[in-house]
Amino acid sequence: MSSKEPPAERRQVTVRRAPKYVPFLILGALVGIAAAAVVAYGLPGSDSFDSGAVFGFFMVMFAGGGAILGAVVALILDRRSVKRQQRAVVESVPDSEPDTDPQS
Repeated sequence: MSSKEPPAERRQVTVRRAPKYVPFLILGALVGIAAAAVVAYGLPGSDSFDSGAVFGFFMVMFAGGGAILGAVVALILDRRSVKRQQRAVVESVPDSEPDTDPQS
C-alpha cells in the first residue's frame, strides 16, 4: 500500500432480505381471479344470471381480496426478515487504477 492511498474505511451495515410487495399483490389478485373463475364457471348457477356477469362480479371481489391477502403475506414475511437481519462489517477498497475519464 503506497502512502498516497487513504486508509480503508470500515462501516457496520445491516443486511436483510425483504420481500417486494408488488409481486405479492399481483399474485394475490391472480389467485383471486382464478378462484372467481372456479366459482362462476365450476359451480352450478341460476338461469337468471349469465356466467360472464357472475364471473365479473366475483372477479372484482376476489381479486381485491386476493391482493389484500398477498399484502398481508408480504408484511408477515417482511416482519420475519427484520428478526433474521444480520450485522456485517464492510470495508471500502481503494481503486487499483485512478479514473482517467474527464466527464466524472
